[in-house]
Amino acid sequence: MTERMQRLAQFCVDTRFEDLPPALVAQAKRHILDTFGVTLAGADSEVAKQARQVFASEAGDTLVWGTDLRMGAAQAAILNGIAAHALELDDTGGCDHSGAVVLPAVMAAVSMQTEPVNGRELITAVVIGYDVSRRVLEACGGYSAHNGAGWHSTATCGVFGAAAASARILGLDAAQTVSALGIAGSFSGGLWAFIHDGSQSKKLHSGRAAEGGLLAARFAQQGISGPKKLFEDVWGGFLRTLAGVASDPTALDADLGVVWKLARCSIKPYAACRGTHSAIDALGLLMDQLQVGADQIEDIKVSLCGFLQDMCGGQDVSTLAAAQMSLPYALAARLVHGHCRLEAYDEAQRGDPRIAHWMARIRLEVDSQLSEDGEPVICVRTVDGRQASLCVDPPLGAPGNPLSDAALEEKFFSLAGRVMAQEQAGELLEQLWRLDTLESVRWLDRWLA
Repeated sequence: MTERMQRLAQFCVDTRFEDLPPALVAQAKRHILDTFGVTLAGADSEVAKQARQVFASEAGDTLVWGTDLRMGAAQAAILNGIAAHALELDDTGGCDHSGAVVLPAVMAAVSMQTEPVNGRELITAVVIGYDVSRRVLEACGGYSAHNGAGWHSTATCGVFGAAAASARILGLDAAQTVSALGIAGSFSGGLWAFIHDGSQSKKLHSGRAAEGGLLAARFAQQGISGPKKLFEDVWGGFLRTLAGVASDPTALDADLGVVWKLARCSIKPYAACRGTHSAIDALGLLMDQLQVGADQIEDIKVSLCGFLQDMCGGQDVSTLAAAQMSLPYALAARLVHGHCRLEAYDEAQRGDPRIAHWMARIRLEVDSQLSEDGEPVICVRTVDGRQASLCVDPPLGAPGNPLSDAALEEKFFSLAGRVMAQEQAGELLEQLWRLDTLESVRWLDRWLA
């Protein structure tokens, strides 16, 4: 197993921009652009503001995006990571939320370099981070197995992606990168306990993973060693401890450098847990098919797997965090407000009396025949007795059903515009579309402040 860890480390060191397929580079730029956009909007969120107060007395050279604050690299990594995940609009399908972990860590590592880091090297490091974090999740048995056991994979597996990407930017060799990954294993953590009361701890997980991965690489850079048998079947090993019988260590290096894990990631069109997106799409399509408005719908039945029921079946919408994890609220919001953009999750919108009316008419039923990784089936019944069912797979934003560039830009402007003038947002967007031509990505600070 030590060989697998060595292969992962060598992959981090040896991968070159020229090794990346052009389509992967194009997708990486889209995800980087999207992550910057959601982080800028997230900087204005309650949880991001609260988190900044924790570090109010700190100072440094690394920018906290969407603000005029500069802090130490580790503090900026955790704060940008929190902001990236604060509004539940960041990308999915990696560790799960890879962008919110990897990009804050990478940019913090960039801020520590004396020599310029160009856009091609940034893209390469980001791709490496997505790859490693996803591979660790797959080695844990995959998303439903790992998260179903109570671990939040964005935190537990994301820290490895942040470490790998940071190690690349910091110029660590293979032996140092092995140590960085080993140290990252000890920094891994994050539980789904927040799901029961809509608490804010989930928003901290991405930032903590970004910070932990960055620090793991920095400690390794200074010669501090990490366990080389981290992924072996030994007492205290990562997979035995966090995955148990679900573990599949072969996933760590299967098709390494051939199958790129970023290629499977999705960009979110809706401000809610990814588990709700297929249902949102299906409801809209069924309303079109039946040619009905909300007032002509009698009720809605959702057939779903047990894992999705546990994760997104909640009825509590008293907090933003709780509402964003609720599939019933997502469908009610689509009916009442006509969309599931960020505005649909504002406190006033959540309190609309029509929401409670519709949530009482949305019935969730667990279907044991559905895969734990599968999408739900939505059945709409109209007041005149008609009914139709649909399962949308893949939902909008997935690689097989991607957002258009125009829709991506619309999302970016709607989010970045919350903290900066449209002109500045437009200039930033222009730089991000040509990221692979930038000679120094530190220049982006000019537009991110």
